[in-house]
Parts: sequence; C-alpha cells; structure tokens
Amino acid sequence: MKILYLDCPMGASGDMLTAALAGLLDDADSFLASLSRLGLPGVEVLAERVSDRGLSGLRSAVTVHGEEEGAHGHHHEHEHSDLGSVSSLIDSMPISDGVKRSAKEVYSIIADAESKVHGKPVELVHFHEVGALDAVLDITAVCLLIEKLAPDKIVASALTMGFGAVKCAHGLLPVPAPATAEILKGVLVTGGDVEGELTTPTGAALIKHYAVSYGAMPEMRLIRLARGFGKKVFAQRANCLTAYLGEVSGGAAGVVAELSCNIDDMTGETLGAACDLLRAEGALEVFLTQVQGKKGRPAVLLTLLCAEEEAERFAGLMLANTSTFGVRRSLCQRYTLERRFIPVQTRWGSVRVKMGTGYGVSKSKAEFEDARHVAEKAGVTVAEVLREVDSLFRENQ
Repeated sequence: MKILYLDCPMGASGDMLTAALAGLLDDADSFLASLSRLGLPGVEVLAERVSDRGLSGLRSAVTVHGEEEGAHGHHHEHEHSDLGSVSSLIDSMPISDGVKRSAKEVYSIIADAESKVHGKPVELVHFHEVGALDAVLDITAVCLLIEKLAPDKIVASALTMGFGAVKCAHGLLPVPAPATAEILKGVLVTGGDVEGELTTPTGAALIKHYAVSYGAMPEMRLIRLARGFGKKVFAQRANCLTAYLGEVSGGAAGVVAELSCNIDDMTGETLGAACDLLRAEGALEVFLTQVQGKKGRPAVLLTLLCAEEEAERFAGLMLANTSTFGVRRSLCQRYTLERRFIPVQTRWGSVRVKMGTGYGVSKSKAEFEDARHVAEKAGVTVAEVLREVDSLFRENQ
C-alpha cells in the first residue's frame, strides 16, 4: 500500500501543495512547465528552487496576464466567474475525466463554503477573475499530481490555521477566513503560534477532499519526501509543507472504530434492512450476535466497523435506522492483508480471485458472487465454477 502523508505545520495552500507534490516526481520541472499549457487564458506557472533556514524545496507561483494573485496586497474586481463557468473551464482542459471530476468537487467545496458565509445560493456565488484562475490552476495541478502519484491512502497532520486578521477585497477579515473556517469543519486543526493566514480556502478544500484521516504520520517505509514553500516569509520558521511518500508492505495496520448497540424490539425484517443500508453506506463490517438483554429478554448485538473519521456518521445512521437510543464507540487496532484481484477466465466466464499477502501469509479465494453469476448464466453449478477457478489459478501461480 502506498501512503502519502502531508505535514502542515505552516498550514496549506494550493501553491504549497502543488510544489510539494511535484517535488515527489522524478520530472518535477517538466510537470510544472506543462501546467502553463493547460489552456487557461493568460495563465503561466513559474517555479523556483528555494532554501530557508537550512530547508530546501520548490516554490510555485501562478500568474494571470503577468500578475500574481495578491502580489500588490489587493484583489482585482473587474471580472467575475461563477461555479458554472469554472466547471466549463475545467472541462475544457486536456486532462483525464477523473482529474476533471476531482477538480470540480474541490471547487464545489469552496463554493459551498462561500455560499454559507455570504448567505446566497451556490449558483450566485462569484469568484473574481484572477483568484478564480489561480485557484483553478492550483486545484487542477494537485488533482493531476495525485493521479500521477496514485497513493492508496492520504493522511494529513493537523492543519495550522494561523491567527489575527487578513486584508482582502471585503476589508479586514479574521484568520482563519470565514470560508476557510467553514471548509475546515470536521478537520483536525490548530491555531499555531504564527500570526497571519496560513491555510487558504484552496488548501483547506484540497486537504478535505483527499485526506482520509488526520494526525501523526502513520507507520510506513519512507520512499521520498519533498517540500513546497509558500510565498510569505515568517520570522519564526520556514514557511513550507512537506509531503512524504511511503509504503506499507506485507499488510497494513490501522485504527478502526467499532460501534455497537443492543436491540430487543425490532423484527428480523426491519433489522435486516438496517444492516443492508449500513453495508451500502460503506461500513467495513456489519454483523449481529445473539445476546441476552435487560430483564432477561433475548436480544441481538449489532456491531459495525468503520474508519475512525466515519464513526459519527455511522452512529447517526444506526440511531436513525434502528430502535436503539444509544450507540457505544471504541477504537480497535486492525491488521489487514494487502489485497488485489486477479481475473481468471473459465470456460463460462471471468471470475475474480482475491489475493491477500502480508505478515508471512499468502492466501486466495474466488469471489463467490462472480462465480454464482457465471454459474447462473451458464446453467452449471457454483461448485463446478469454483473448482475450475481453483484449478486454473493454481496452474498459473
């Protein structure tokens, strides 16, 4: 499993993320140069190698018609773009559909936050021209880099927001800016000890879109690291974000949340439907155990496993879809084998075989639903399909 860890002691911005992630590539310079050829009107990306307090890395800057956003301490107001035109702009670029989809989702996070802050519908939120193009380029660049690096999991440290006030087109605003604060709901954050805006709406939205958890760096074998520097210089420390790319081989260890509740007053049909819904919502495991409830009543223990950051959402689903009045939560360490699927072509059709490796273990098993589907179409038994899959798989190992 490939893990990308983003260490953000000085917050996060689109340009810092772009520079840090580009630095993980073997051809960082050519990638950054290619961003100027994406077809955004008047947009050019400039990159330089910098050093600050003994740390070195890349700094990238986006210029629009030769001018960098915020370069003179003010914002331009002469042209505006709405979310629809920004989406059309993203669709016009020569990038994959996956990158387009991710870029539009990230920009939608910003638009939703601006909508709530300004109290107007999303479709009426407007972005000034230079800022819109700057953000589109940064967001697209990061989405392209994530596609290139292809991490299986992205983890971020707590995002340092900064404090104080920042001058913008609307006058003085508190730090974090209202839109940034709105975006960072549900994200692990800290104010830090550096005055100024450290995390921007673009950086916050990118981190929120991609990170699956927050906190300390997970245990992994480090492959490479790179630093992306912001354009501001602070007296306290180097203004950079560090991206670490690592691997977990031989399986993976991680923390999951275990949610549970006792139920003694639901029918089998309704409880079964609730379990189906929880599985469909993406729970890692959902299972029932026969227990004895209060007052000697026969009951079932409903247990659900999910990612730690999803615990509150699944607790809400359990409360909404079962008769329980409370859900218990505990954290568990879980060890899993690294998994991959290998298609096996039988005489009746293709069946995937799940391979698991790690911790000195290697095992495989045909996907039963694949085998059943093939058997039903061919008019043979599932056992016949499974036997052939097992035989063919062993022959090719």
